[in-house]
Amino acid sequence: MGSLLVARHGQSTWNALGRWQGKADPELTALGEQQAQDAALHVGDISSVWASNLQRAKVTASIIAKAKGLEVNIDERLSERDAGEWEGMTRLEIEDGWPGFLAGHKRPDGFEPDESVAQRGIEALTEILANGGDGRILVVSHSGVVRAIERHLGVSAGQVSNLGGVEFHLNALGELTIGERFMLLDGSKVEITTPKQI
Repeated sequence: MGSLLVARHGQSTWNALGRWQGKADPELTALGEQQAQDAALHVGDISSVWASNLQRAKVTASIIAKAKGLEVNIDERLSERDAGEWEGMTRLEIEDGWPGFLAGHKRPDGFEPDESVAQRGIEALTEILANGGDGRILVVSHSGVVRAIERHLGVSAGQVSNLGGVEFHLNALGELTIGERFMLLDGSKVEITTPKQI
């Protein structure tokens, strides 16, 4: 069975402004495009490329796929969570409108819960990996998706940087299991942090 590298997209215009993106669809910055080009140099051999339907992930995946002579497959289940009323806001704006919510880990109406994000993400990744053969597959998704899946699988390892991510495998029962963190910008196994058990 192969392995699955699930990476966050390159820097978007809203990443640069510190805005919560959710289902919004801002484009990559010039730096984000360069990050994708750099990642293509470090990702190694991959057999296929998948991405969410949001352009910051699709374009990142397309840049890497083109360098590898591959096409991009799209799966909407890999898209970022809905951020509800916080979409497009900075942390300061959120704190002004919802005092104490961030510190108290509270979320506004319409914010997609971890359980929903993890369920659809795990479903998509398990199918991709089960049908992917023995190769290494690259999936370009979003920080919220990666972290929700990590928490569902019982680990917590902090923020996911642009073009950082986590390696996944399937066990003998066909269940998704979590591996190590990686960074694609400066080498496939540089700056890895091993997830800590909750």
